[in-house]
Amino acid sequence: MEKKRIAILGSTGSIGTQTLDVIRQHRDLFEVEMLSAGSNAELLAAQAIEFDAGAVVICDESKYAGLAGTLQPKGIKVFTGTDSLCALAAAGNVDIVVGAMVGFSGLRPTLAALEAGKIVALANKETLVAAGSIVTAAMYKHKAVILPVDSEHSAIFQCLLAGQGNEPVKLHLTASGGPFRTWPREQIAAAAAGQALKHPNWNMGAKVTIDSATMMNKGFEVMEARWLFDMPAEKINVVVHPESIIHSMVEFADGAVIAQLGCPDMRQPIGFALSFPDRITVGNKKLDFAEVSKLTFEKPDLDRFPCLALAYEALRRGGNVPCALNAADEVAVKAYLEGRIGFYDIPRVLEAVMNGLNFVEFPSLDGIFSTNEEAARKASEIL
Repeated sequence: MEKKRIAILGSTGSIGTQTLDVIRQHRDLFEVEMLSAGSNAELLAAQAIEFDAGAVVICDESKYAGLAGTLQPKGIKVFTGTDSLCALAAAGNVDIVVGAMVGFSGLRPTLAALEAGKIVALANKETLVAAGSIVTAAMYKHKAVILPVDSEHSAIFQCLLAGQGNEPVKLHLTASGGPFRTWPREQIAAAAAGQALKHPNWNMGAKVTIDSATMMNKGFEVMEARWLFDMPAEKINVVVHPESIIHSMVEFADGAVIAQLGCPDMRQPIGFALSFPDRITVGNKKLDFAEVSKLTFEKPDLDRFPCLALAYEALRRGGNVPCALNAADEVAVKAYLEGRIGFYDIPRVLEAVMNGLNFVEFPSLDGIFSTNEEAARKASEIL
């Protein structure tokens, strides 16, 4: 396999650090050209030095001077700001851009990479949630490639490859059910953020972990699957699978279902995206079927987890509604993490923002940014 040059948008987060762990194991296959972080300048500096990155971007401008003082004497270029992030993601010395930023902020640099014809290993689901039609149009226009990094979408991609071009009739996204899967609604209503952050299977950042607890994360994944695989919402099914061994499944016309299995470890889908079409070892635990012993499945409970229903509704309405839902969720989850609202206040805020939105059926990119600001502002006002 030819050596690939990597840029990581969000290298200090959960996906970013695991991506670097994969690269650490295969320094002969990958080299790091650019790393970026929001505000964690200390970890960013350590990563840049270890991997001899050509450049870094720190989005928090107040951290720029200190970071530059550390890295520039070592020959590592230091930048700040979204414009720099976009320019470096689109640079000619980059083969693969790993979209590991959390939230709406990942949209613009991801688009810049796609417009430069890059391979984008995409973990930032908000990019497709907020602007799916715009992002996929840019991909096709500039002959770029999006490879999914989410474990569920990577699983579907692998199942479709196994299907050898046969058209799928349904996608089955699996969900762990999160930490509150067996809790009654009354107990969930009183749950503090610390309890919601105790995910039973996956090690993720705080925002994604709370979204998993509300099942909003699975709703976003439904939206993401709609754009990645060009499937309507009614053909995308969610099934709760608490063991998180089957990462997702694809059903074909003859009733056959192909599933992708493995122990819960994000390094597997990251490694597959970086090395595609080859497979590489990533140091993950291998599946022992005798140890697993059983696999169980349940329908999601939309009464206890209404965010999933809101996601399907946003996808059905289309236009700028998914963008508004995403923006409102960022505000509401932050408030919940800060202890300012309760668990079920999150879907209440989301529904209110969706219902009060100035609807635009075919939003432009500027319209998406306007919707993001409008929805975030309305969510804050409701709070």
